[in-house]
Amino acid sequence: MRAYMKKSVLIVAALAMLAGCTNTGNGTANTGDKQALGTLLGAAGGAVLGSNVGHGKGNIASIAVGTLLGAYAGSEIGSSLDKADLMYANGTAQNAFETAPSGQASTWRNPDSGNSGTVVPTSTYKTSQGQYCREYQQTVTVQGQTQQAYGTACRQPDGSWKIMN
Repeated sequence: MRAYMKKSVLIVAALAMLAGCTNTGNGTANTGDKQALGTLLGAAGGAVLGSNVGHGKGNIASIAVGTLLGAYAGSEIGSSLDKADLMYANGTAQNAFETAPSGQASTWRNPDSGNSGTVVPTSTYKTSQGQYCREYQQTVTVQGQTQQAYGTACRQPDGSWKIMN
């Protein structure tokens, strides 16, 4: 169950980061859009994780609870991370996946918002299809509150790294 909680934090954080990619059409991020999209994506991620926890009638309750918790967490993170935070976080993650040895932390900090985080690759492996993947730990500190997550990122054909879970 603990592994599901850690993965849920990662998924909600990753989905909330995607929420930050919305804009108002003039190239500026809209905080309301980020929060709304973070809520929706967090709810979806929570529902998926909840479906893996319970069985039978408990499965429905797990999905409902996962949806609510994911929506709340996604809303909070989506409203807190601004476009610059996301640029710092995503750039640091891409660099860490590509160049950092396992166990070495890569950090980012937005001097304007004070938000920060770390990405620590923990292991590297090659899939049966020949794709390189890295497991990692991530922390994100928003307004003094730190969340920790675990996940896997795999190298894409274009050389970028994609978070897989």
